[in-house]
Amino acid sequence: MGGLILKLAPQERVLINGAVIENGDRRSRFCVLTPDANILRLRDAIHPEEARTPVRRVCYIAQLVLSGDVAPEEARPQLLRGIEQLSQVLTDPDSRSRLDHATRAVLAGGYYQGLRALRALIPREDRLFAVARS
Repeated sequence: MGGLILKLAPQERVLINGAVIENGDRRSRFCVLTPDANILRLRDAIHPEEARTPVRRVCYIAQLVLSGDVAPEEARPQLLRGIEQLSQVLTDPDSRSRLDHATRAVLAGGYYQGLRALRALIPREDRLFAVARS
């Protein structure tokens, strides 16, 4: 069985193709078979006021596509430009790999996969800002 496996905690919410779905009282697991479904776990969502750093801003653009607030063709150039700008700063091999993965995903229309690759950079960005402040 292929597809995206979602594991949800009790009462956890997820946005699928613009519809908010809330899990019941028990943990559950289901498989999304539609390859181009737009999915966003609401616990992972970045709120607009939290999109203050470069990585979070790029993640937020991808999130807007997944929530249906921005058309993919409108967001793609912004996302690719943002990923390119991040690659100018995050030059270590792991960051490069994640940025390359995000680029490939966005070019293929895989905004969820692109968002996952970009979100993995948030802890690194947080550490860099912490070092710069000290």
